[in-house]
Amino acid sequence: MALDLYVKQVGEGPAVMLLHGLFGAGGNLGGLARALRAKFTVFSVDLPSHGRSEWLKNPSLSAMAESVQQWMDTAGIAQTHLVGHSLGGKVAMQLALQYPQRVDSLVVADIAPVKYSAHHDAVFAALGEIDAAHCTRREQAADLMAQHLKGDALIQFLLMSLRHDAEGILRWRFDLQGLRRSYSSMLAAPSVEQPYSGPVLFIKGGTSDYILEAHWPAIQRIFPEASIKVMSGCSHWLHAEKPQLFNGIVERFLVPLKPRMLPPAK
Repeated sequence: MALDLYVKQVGEGPAVMLLHGLFGAGGNLGGLARALRAKFTVFSVDLPSHGRSEWLKNPSLSAMAESVQQWMDTAGIAQTHLVGHSLGGKVAMQLALQYPQRVDSLVVADIAPVKYSAHHDAVFAALGEIDAAHCTRREQAADLMAQHLKGDALIQFLLMSLRHDAEGILRWRFDLQGLRRSYSSMLAAPSVEQPYSGPVLFIKGGTSDYILEAHWPAIQRIFPEASIKVMSGCSHWLHAEKPQLFNGIVERFLVPLKPRMLPPAK
């Protein structure tokens, strides 16, 4: 049975699906959706276990990719362009590798197809403390997070996923315990049976260490048609720090592309 995903649709034209990062929601890429809607039908997806989408029992890259593919079936979307940031980029890569006939092209923002070491301990600690504190004001939650986390951009990003429940308590709009339990599976490299031969663009934040020169052999092996753009002066949050530049890079990549004609999957 297909997972119930929350997806917001805008615009008209070829399909583009936007996939957000860990602890986020579809609205995180809202600026890109607005930039593309004049030329594309844009689907902003709350990934499984995030936002208003149903939770997976065991979140993983393959399970999330499968859920998105099943939603495409339900929605009658035969093929789509994919744009993913961070975890969303990994899910997009996994989807393209598992179902290449469904993916016209791929834009991956500041993530590589490699296994990463754990680096969210402080984030999980902050999220858990806020969950236990029963905060009622965002200012209170922000102050608690600042005790664990450095960087206002990260704190502001996380605050976007807090919502008041019926009793006025701020709750996370993602499955904190499930994501913590399955965290290692989301750090893994995408599973590869054969390379994805379609057009691929990687966008790297110039000051970010999520895509390194050492990752390029893996990128070329798995995505032989890949190219890369570097956004100078940007961190991992490149789409938020320089939105006009980021949106322009994505649009210039997508607009000339035509749907790929592939043989049916065997």
